[in-house]
Amino acid sequence: MRKLIAILTAAVLCFSAARAQGQFRRVKDIAKRAVKAASERSGRISNTRGKTRKKGARKKAAAKKRAATKDPAWVKPMRDVHAKFKGTRGTFAHFGDSITASRAFWSSMKYSHKNMDKDARAAFNLVKAYMRDECWSDWKEDKFGNKGRMTIRWAHKNVDTWLKTLKPEAALIMFGTNDLHALKVEEYEKKTREVVQKCLDNGTVVILSTIPPRHRYDAKAKTFVQAVRRIAKDMKVPLCDYYKAIMDRRPDDWDGTLAKFDEGGWKGYDVPTLIARDGVHPSNCKKHRGDYSKKGLKNNGFVLRNYVVVHAYAEAVRKVFKSRR
Repeated sequence: MRKLIAILTAAVLCFSAARAQGQFRRVKDIAKRAVKAASERSGRISNTRGKTRKKGARKKAAAKKRAATKDPAWVKPMRDVHAKFKGTRGTFAHFGDSITASRAFWSSMKYSHKNMDKDARAAFNLVKAYMRDECWSDWKEDKFGNKGRMTIRWAHKNVDTWLKTLKPEAALIMFGTNDLHALKVEEYEKKTREVVQKCLDNGTVVILSTIPPRHRYDAKAKTFVQAVRRIAKDMKVPLCDYYKAIMDRRPDDWDGTLAKFDEGGWKGYDVPTLIARDGVHPSNCKKHRGDYSKKGLKNNGFVLRNYVVVHAYAEAVRKVFKSRR
């Protein structure tokens, strides 16, 4: 009897243990499923958060792109000016001194423009297609508003005649190099503003250019540059910052009169920097004539000026002149 009871007790204990083991397994399976479900839910949340972050990043990138492509402040005012224009489309006058009258400026670009980057090539092609052909080379000399040794006083006196005769759609204006030793910055700024206004009143879109640095006059040149930048901002006209383009590339050795250029037999305009041996005019280094590579833009001052002007004029063509067609 006792033996039977012991057997039954053992059987009950084994059954209980087995039952407990089964429950444990079930609990374990349930726990596994719960962990898996939580993990999947966490993954979905993580994916959602990741998508939200990516979406936010895309929105920021799009906003940044819109800000980068937003029209400059001068576009609307220049469209209003251009609405008054009654002359021939594609006419581009250059008002300036010898740095503008030289055929190394602008004229040379029509025939020699190798090694341009993609943006420069696009700008050049647009200008070549839009601008009247005579404005590459024929609009030179005093009757077209450019002559050596002249200052803003000359432009102030003659601009009405130029506008009446030429009726230009656009005018590049750069005086100041000769003014450095003849005028105070106050007179220079006042007369420049008045010349710009006469152009705008005529329906002519102005592209205003800063002057290059000049040997022995760099401190004063900076005040003239600041004046031009002020005028462009105040009067909402496009700015062609030639001075900045030079300083960005040759901040310390733009001046061809430096002793380092005594070696190598460099003479006149033929010097591998951006201002010629006279310390006044842009250089025109033979090795880099017509070379619009990064190296060319560092070693030929007229090439660099052509480069910044073609970009400025092309932007006016895209945003102002072609927008009315």
